[in-house]
Amino acid sequence: MKAGETLIIHGAAGAVGTLAVQFAKLRGVRVLATASDDAGLALVSRLGADAVVNGRSGDIESAAKRFAPNGVDAVLGLAGGDPLEHCIDALRHDGRGRVAYLYGMEPLPKPRFGLQMILYSFVSGSGEFERLNKAVEAAELQVPIAAEYSLANAAQAHKRLEAGHLLGKIVLQVQ
Repeated sequence: MKAGETLIIHGAAGAVGTLAVQFAKLRGVRVLATASDDAGLALVSRLGADAVVNGRSGDIESAAKRFAPNGVDAVLGLAGGDPLEHCIDALRHDGRGRVAYLYGMEPLPKPRFGLQMILYSFVSGSGEFERLNKAVEAAELQVPIAAEYSLANAAQAHKRLEAGHLLGKIVLQVQ
């Protein structure tokens, strides 16, 4: 994306979303972020989102219309369902709107005529992880930490991870 363009990041309070907000802002992109609760909205605001809306209970279409009256340039879909459909409906209608959505998302977003629909997945491997880590460090991005556990309490950390809805990463301290 280019400076001045508009982007909706749907599911912005998750691990990928928090970095996406920050990378987009570094490029000069205006970001409307969705999150599922007040804590998530506060997090993405703190990370630089220009506008926020609750992706479960908020009026995404109205928020997007105020944010970009002629339609947003792109949507990054990190969560699916009807709220993502509302985000996609907010795209510009001149043939240049585009949406990227995560492989394995259920349900898949409905295809739309005149929009570029990009299915993406992660690239695995230590090399990719190192490349991302260097980019995060070079840009001095914030990586939110939800909880810290000693290595001896790794089982407890795993239970917390399985419980879901974390705002940030879990850190295992190796001492």
